[in-house]
Amino acid sequence: MQSPPARVRIVDAAHELMLTIGLARATTKEIAKAAGCSEAALYKHFASKEDLFVTVLKERLPQLGPLVARLTEEPGERSVEANLTEIARQAALFYAESFPIAASLYADPQLKRRHDEALRELGTGPHVPIDGVDAYLRAERRAGRIGADTDTYAAASLLLGACAQRAFAYDMTPGGRGPRSLEEFARGVAGVLLRGLA
Repeated sequence: MQSPPARVRIVDAAHELMLTIGLARATTKEIAKAAGCSEAALYKHFASKEDLFVTVLKERLPQLGPLVARLTEEPGERSVEANLTEIARQAALFYAESFPIAASLYADPQLKRRHDEALRELGTGPHVPIDGVDAYLRAERRAGRIGADTDTYAAASLLLGACAQRAFAYDMTPGGRGPRSLEEFARGVAGVLLRGLA
């Protein structure tokens, strides 16, 4: 059987190493070795480790961006509560998988600063999901489905902050299980937020 193309092997290896040893310790040399290729081959596909990190986030983790973009274009297709529940579900899954990857950056402030600068140059970063949910909520506000005086940016920050906190807090509980299932959590956070938006 033919092995997958080098780019696929590189992204798979990066995902695995970033999950198991963290972004800070997953070097391009180790990633290339795990992918069965040279470091030069890795750089044919990716400009930097940060570029590879962004690719892992986009291609291997639960996707929040496409969901939010679709909801922004068609805000009235389902109820606001159903949309917020789906956003919370996807965001919680995304943060649960991305938290172990990125957490190691916070142990090295210099590395974190370089990583943040590289992400800014790539036009991405942790603000992007907040901006996306903010855009969705502004579309709902224009449609009259949430309060006209709603601070949509604050609401987006609260929703995604709760989802990120769930990844951190649940990871610390015995057995990695929190007091609520993903579905209960998503419905609960969406319901509370919606009452504030009404």
